[in-house]
Parts: sequence; C-alpha cells; structure tokens
Amino acid sequence: MASLNDSHFDLFNLPARYTLDMRTLDDAYRTVQAQVHPDRFAAAGDAQKRIAMQWATRTNEAYQTLRDPLRRATYLLTLRGIDVGAENNTAMEPAFLMQQMEWREGIEDAAGAKNVDALDALLAELREEENVRFTKLAALLDSGADQAASEAVRQLMFIERVAAEIDTQIERLEA
Repeated sequence: MASLNDSHFDLFNLPARYTLDMRTLDDAYRTVQAQVHPDRFAAAGDAQKRIAMQWATRTNEAYQTLRDPLRRATYLLTLRGIDVGAENNTAMEPAFLMQQMEWREGIEDAAGAKNVDALDALLAELREEENVRFTKLAALLDSGADQAASEAVRQLMFIERVAAEIDTQIERLEA
C-alpha cells in the first residue's frame, strides 16, 4: 500500500502531469476507495478504523484536487517547488489588467441596470476565456514552463472570482 505522504498522483498510480484522463482518474479513485473505505474495517479495532478514516479522507482530498483543473495545476506547481502565491503575487501582464477592468465595469453597469442578460453574456465570455486559458495552461504545464503556468493559474483564479461575482449578481437580481 502507498504511504499517506505520497503525492496525489502516486496515490492513484498516475503520471504527475496536468493532462489526465478523467475516466482513468475516476477508476483509480474507485479502486483505492474500495481498498480503504471505513466500512471494510467496521469489525476492526479502533486504531485500524482511525487509519482507514485517514486513508479515506486522504483519498477523497486527492481525488477532489486532481478532478478540479485549477486545483490540479496549483498542486502540480507546488510539487515542482513553485508557490503560485496568489495571495501576495498580484503582478499580471498589462493586457490582462485592462481586461479585468473592462469585466468589472461591465458587471457594475449590468448590475446597476438590473440587466441579467448582460450579466449572462459577460459570464459566457468569461467561461470562453477560461476554456482558452485552461488549454494554454495545459500546454505550459506539460512542457515544464512552470513560471508562465504560475501566472496563468493566478489569472484563472481571478477569472473564477469574477465569474462567482457575476453569479452572485445574477442571483441577487433574480431573487
């Protein structure tokens, strides 16, 4: 059996790279989960039950991280010794900063006008931008361009925050 300290990739016997086949990940998760599920240890002693619970928790955490493209990218960079530093590294390319300002203004204008259709259109634009950037991120990570990938991750984190903000505005207007 693997160690609790193994990487998420090692836990599921997957290559440590960004591009993963989700079906293979799902199958590996089910295999590991079947081995460590606490129900299998119902008749075991307290220590074994605790260990089974630790393994089940660890397995779920690893699976959730690898399933989510942004969390997987951040985790992979961490394994490579790169701290994305989203909290304190806000330096971004000027074109992206201008795009951010345009999105924010669009949100303010649409929310102020109570225009859900405009917010939906902005959200669709963000999702399209996000898809393009995830494709680029995959290429950066799988080619080892970790610093550029780190900036791409920070930009995607920002896009996700803006998308969540739009969702909140839409919910508020539709309530």
